[in-house]
Amino acid sequence: MHIVMIASECAPVSKVGGLADVVSGLSRELELRGNLIEIILPKYDCMRYDHIWGLHVAYHDLWVPWGNGAIHCSVWFGFVHGRKCFFIDPHSHDNFFNRDNYYGYPDDAMRFAFFSKAALEFLYKTGKQPDIIHCHDWQTGLVPVLLYEIYEAQGLNHPRVCYSIHNFRFQGITGTDILSATQLNRPEYYQHYDRLQDNTHPTALNFMKAGIVYSNFITTVSPTHAWEALHTEQGYGLGDTLHIHKDKFAGILNGLDYEVWNPEIDPLIPYHYNIDNLDNKYANKEALRDRLLLRKDFKPIIAFVGRLDVQKGVHLIRHAIFYTLQNGAQFILLGNSPESNINNEFLQLKAELNDNEDCHLEIGFDEELAHLIYAGSDMIIMPSLYEPCGLTQLIALRYGTVPIVRSVGGLADTIFDRDFSDKPITARNGYVFHEADYMGIESAMQRAIGLWRDYPEHFQRLIKQGMQYNYSWHRSGQLYLDIYEKIRNK
Repeated sequence: MHIVMIASECAPVSKVGGLADVVSGLSRELELRGNLIEIILPKYDCMRYDHIWGLHVAYHDLWVPWGNGAIHCSVWFGFVHGRKCFFIDPHSHDNFFNRDNYYGYPDDAMRFAFFSKAALEFLYKTGKQPDIIHCHDWQTGLVPVLLYEIYEAQGLNHPRVCYSIHNFRFQGITGTDILSATQLNRPEYYQHYDRLQDNTHPTALNFMKAGIVYSNFITTVSPTHAWEALHTEQGYGLGDTLHIHKDKFAGILNGLDYEVWNPEIDPLIPYHYNIDNLDNKYANKEALRDRLLLRKDFKPIIAFVGRLDVQKGVHLIRHAIFYTLQNGAQFILLGNSPESNINNEFLQLKAELNDNEDCHLEIGFDEELAHLIYAGSDMIIMPSLYEPCGLTQLIALRYGTVPIVRSVGGLADTIFDRDFSDKPITARNGYVFHEADYMGIESAMQRAIGLWRDYPEHFQRLIKQGMQYNYSWHRSGQLYLDIYEKIRNK
């Protein structure tokens, strides 16, 4: 099959979150299975150009119809870790992608509406007729609208669209000026509840809703999160639209790139290890303590790695730090927040705990340190209020670090409580709590610390049970191929 991914991110060249990992990881898996994969991305000025090989202009004069005229673009081509990537580079006073950051601007809706149209214009002008266009999140929600309302009639009539939603919280809610800019026009047609009209704000349009209505199939990133989006407030107002289109909606668990996350070959950790030889995991633990100047003592290390925002349960993360220290364990945090008030709160907490040899808070992000934390920690916490899929717990399992998670979204689909799961005892791989309160996270942490301290051989067995799980892209890749086959034969 010929599959074109249209996305705003792709790891490692342009990465803000898990979306980037999915685009690169899934593309790699599909390519390994013999499919032709091409990825279309914006050409940001802040990309990691050192991860692009052979970058050159592949199409010089792409004129994208826009408003009352057209915008001139170049389309660049390069390989990103073996993946074939095209980069849309508009030459316009709007300066859509030369902003120093990927997102966070008042005209984000207009920027990604343009990108969506430019991607389709490129496919049309170059005569490409992929079997599947796979687009992602609100930034590309207009792709199926533009395809079926404009480009299909012009001859781009072969592709079918799979639309993946990674985070329902951000939907691309915007004004109707998008319609005239993209030349969709006809506001009376599109500003209708059955099409693009936002479910909560009737004068606004919703990119994500557009993707749901117009695509041939919709996925989100775990089976439990699909249920949550349909039946709880985690659909963020789109539950009714999902119900209308539920026959083309499913949850597929994200995979993990086992080439990048592999303690047997990971170049970013000092000591390599596997399920049959955990001694070097403990050597990494000492290396982690050396790097962060932590006390060398007979204590477990509990870690948090990730973004510090409300979704991740920041009040529970803060509580877990103090609970860890009060219960004779060590705590490491690596992360920062897009919200200055949360960042400042944790910077103040770092200052308060700066002299504590059992705690290190790193406010920022460091890829090498992240790998070492996964390799050297005993447990990792994820007290998320909601978590569509989560990659942290999958990485932790791979590195023999026991996850302590709240039972939501993908966390509920991947982590099974050692004491209370319905799974056979040999298939349990972590600790789970249900309520987003202090009592909930304390109960799980207390059981984990207690097992580590009092029954070390049982704790090591739990580590190995977690390492036996395979959450690579292999299974999920096949599920996506099944969806592609289903919709391309309609």
